[in-house]
Amino acid sequence: MSTTLRQLRAFVLVAEQSSFTKAAETLCLTQSALSGQIKEFEQTLDVKLFDRTTRKLHLSDAGMRLLPQARRVLNEMSVLNEKVANLKSLHQGHVRLAVSQQLSASTMPKFIAKFCERHPHIQVTLTDCSVDDVVNSIENLEADLGIAPERTYSDDLQTDTLFCSPFYLVLPKTHPFANKEVVRWSDLLNERLITLNGPFIKSLQNELPAPISSRIFNPDFKINFLSTALGMTRMGLGVTICLLYAAEWVELYGLVMRPIAEPVVERNFLLYTHKNRSLSPAALAFKTFLIDNAHEFLVSSPTD
Repeated sequence: MSTTLRQLRAFVLVAEQSSFTKAAETLCLTQSALSGQIKEFEQTLDVKLFDRTTRKLHLSDAGMRLLPQARRVLNEMSVLNEKVANLKSLHQGHVRLAVSQQLSASTMPKFIAKFCERHPHIQVTLTDCSVDDVVNSIENLEADLGIAPERTYSDDLQTDTLFCSPFYLVLPKTHPFANKEVVRWSDLLNERLITLNGPFIKSLQNELPAPISSRIFNPDFKINFLSTALGMTRMGLGVTICLLYAAEWVELYGLVMRPIAEPVVERNFLLYTHKNRSLSPAALAFKTFLIDNAHEFLVSSPTD
């Protein structure tokens, strides 16, 4: 038989009040029930905790030596329960995010700021990285939540679709296409193009007609970051392609966006989590917050 917290509480309370009667009243027990708990505790420890006389109750030598330790155990349990309560009530906690670079630089700070405003005691850390590194971070348990475009992932992961965005053309306000409501992919055949390296553009290869695909994959400039593409577009070196969530960023560069059709090509953005890892209350709260507010990733209208 092992020691229970109930036995420890009974022992400490009887010792502090030097009375079974008073301790029983405090614990809302009968005196016989409390005496039974103390007897069980003494049998478990195989020591006598109290010396009883007809007039007074005294701690035995063993009881005096064990009382400080019993108090420490109860105090530690109290601290533990308080920490659990704080975690469950979101008064403390830590969320680790791995987010693709473009989202990190555009929309994600807004979500983190709103979440921290609601839950100021929760720490949120953000790692901005490539899409492949987002997936790897979740697979390696280096992050709690990952947010990135859809990619191939292992059976250890599970996903929730946050939002879907079509491709947009980004161009200066003075460009003739700025007067169009919709641009066709074929319109880009004679334009100076600035495209991004990596899967963002590569995945278009099988989704567009061959002449357009060939032009996309043989641009005038091929660079690594959207910020560079936007800067070059602003200087009139060409036009570039992005997704709708970057609308605010495009506006900061003084550029405009127009949807590209014929065909409409879309990208799913996923929330990645690990199947074999339970989310902390803080991480679960952030996940729920993201899913409930995912429409805000696309709340910005394309700039005019």
